[in-house]
Amino acid sequence: MTPTQEAPPKPGKHFKTADRAHTSLLAEAEKRTLIWIATRLPAWVNSDHLTALGFVSLIFAGASYWYARYNAGALLLVIPFLALNWFGDSLDGTLARVRNRQRPRYGFYVDHMLDAVGMSFLMAGLALSGYISPLIAGVFLIFYLLLSIEIYLATYTIGTFHLSYWHFGPTELRILLVIGNLFALWRPYALIAGRDFLLFDVGFAVGTAALAAILVQATVKHIALLYLEETLR
Repeated sequence: MTPTQEAPPKPGKHFKTADRAHTSLLAEAEKRTLIWIATRLPAWVNSDHLTALGFVSLIFAGASYWYARYNAGALLLVIPFLALNWFGDSLDGTLARVRNRQRPRYGFYVDHMLDAVGMSFLMAGLALSGYISPLIAGVFLIFYLLLSIEIYLATYTIGTFHLSYWHFGPTELRILLVIGNLFALWRPYALIAGRDFLLFDVGFAVGTAALAAILVQATVKHIALLYLEETLR
């Protein structure tokens, strides 16, 4: 390298953290709770531990759904694993910010890759539980992953990371899943127009429709925004 040549910039040298858009029903109360917990965690607990906890909890939640095929009581076992997933998945970033130990690129990549894999395990276990039709479980997972892709692309291209849509985020969805488990344990079918349908079939069909609507809305909005910002003249 000659004296006049500059060294190439290191990857991520000019990385800018995206703005976070979180407008879910429980966002403010959840934020205060997470900060309160983060300031009281022992020093030996770090964000990697919490990320791993959130991931492993989803795997065990999926295994519990699978086991519910043979023992309905396993539906109750799913609930504490969902709670542990909330604890780990929601707290890892908060802990890093509270301690000023942020690794934005590493954290974003690892956290959301494990979320996608963990969600796949969860839905696979649910599909094998007998409480939902595998087709509906599979279609829901496809739209969940498609929306995740849209969110991550928008984070990169627009600079805003959406943690929730329509005032619903991951925490609200976990709560709905817990309520669904309790109802399914009591009565796994829903009576609609004189016919019995699996309760989770109904719930996840509605959820899939909502994800599809959000995906279309967000995609159209972001395409229009990027087109206007980069119109060729």
